[in-house]
Amino acid sequence: MAHPDDVDYGLAGTVANWTDSGIEVSYCMVTSGDAGGFDPSVPRDQIAGIREREQRAAAEQVGVSDVRFLGFPDGRLEVSLDVRCAISRVIREVRPQRVVSQSPERNWERIYGSHPDHLAAGEATMCAVYPDSRNEFAFMETIGDLEPWTVNEVWVSSGPRANHYVDITKQFERKKQALLRHESQILSAENLHNILHFWNGENAKSAGMPEGSYAEAFWVMDVT
Repeated sequence: MAHPDDVDYGLAGTVANWTDSGIEVSYCMVTSGDAGGFDPSVPRDQIAGIREREQRAAAEQVGVSDVRFLGFPDGRLEVSLDVRCAISRVIREVRPQRVVSQSPERNWERIYGSHPDHLAAGEATMCAVYPDSRNEFAFMETIGDLEPWTVNEVWVSSGPRANHYVDITKQFERKKQALLRHESQILSAENLHNILHFWNGENAKSAGMPEGSYAEAFWVMDVT
């Protein structure tokens, strides 16, 4: 994901389902969110550290302890070879069966999911999944010491289409509590509840779930 809190908006409920069932989850944030926040009295050179701490606290809420930050500049993320290589390194280190990414496609119905950093992180991740992390000859001078790794499937979050919905009704409050750990980003707990109630409620309706349900939406594809 591009920034701290992106994973919690997109899939904290799904992550909680996974960790509760014994699945190991690692987070990789391409930036540390150093261009975020609302309080001008906080020195800008402190924001990255604040947001990293908030993300680790949010991760604990849904059972994740492995949280990694790549340190690329917030608001200036590009699909560079350096970003692709850094993500490929994490994939080779963690060796995941599944990678969840932001969408590299702009969603014209909801602009918030299409921050330029989100699009760049999504495209760079897709490049890292295929072909970079599985190609033993890619980035040999920097990650050639790590064995290549082929990811089995990719789940794309916040994109313009979905083919898979995860019921997070039982995890809705945990998702909310994870997001509330991002104190530098949340101005109102009530507004947060209303946003999640609408977004995740609409996903549940699209999935044909009963009234009062909440869901997270993904485009899931096999990439073996």
